[in-house]
Amino acid sequence: MNSFELYFKLGLQHILDLQGFDHILFILALCAVYVARDWVKILLLITAFTLGHSLTLALAAFQIIQIPAEIIEFLIPVTIAFTAFVTLVKPKPSNGKGIQLNYLLALIFGLIHGMGFANYLRTLLGKEASIWQPLLAFNVGLEVGQIVIVAAFLLLTSLVHLAGMNRKEWTLIVSAFVLGVACMLLLQTKFW
Repeated sequence: MNSFELYFKLGLQHILDLQGFDHILFILALCAVYVARDWVKILLLITAFTLGHSLTLALAAFQIIQIPAEIIEFLIPVTIAFTAFVTLVKPKPSNGKGIQLNYLLALIFGLIHGMGFANYLRTLLGKEASIWQPLLAFNVGLEVGQIVIVAAFLLLTSLVHLAGMNRKEWTLIVSAFVLGVACMLLLQTKFW
């Protein structure tokens, strides 16, 4: 297996790992207001998250930033809870022009989520002559994994809508679930 393939698989596994479901929850909180016809908006949204995640991973790999794990462990569920709360308060996507809040949340909170994996990735990349290709491969894998999650969520959303539940109810159910799980994760952190 070549280096690109190895790091691509690591990125894919990182996002699809049910043991570390925090990223999945964050993606659900971000995408809860959308339906399948909004796929371009969703793709831009998860790409914003990947960009934030990628930037942090690169900065950590070059040892430009280092944040204690306990703080990141605390901040990740905070980002999930905040995003779910915003969706509960405003369960419809904005039709306004300019940068929408959810794109900004995805980018900024992607920075925090990237730190959650940075230490492990830094130790892996320390063995590489050049970190650019492995870093790119990891982030491409991450993006593909997010697309898989979003596709599954949109399929479920479509089925729920076909069963008769309206968009707002579904958005509120998903957001409330994500908020509840995020609060439980928050209480389990070592920060307290």
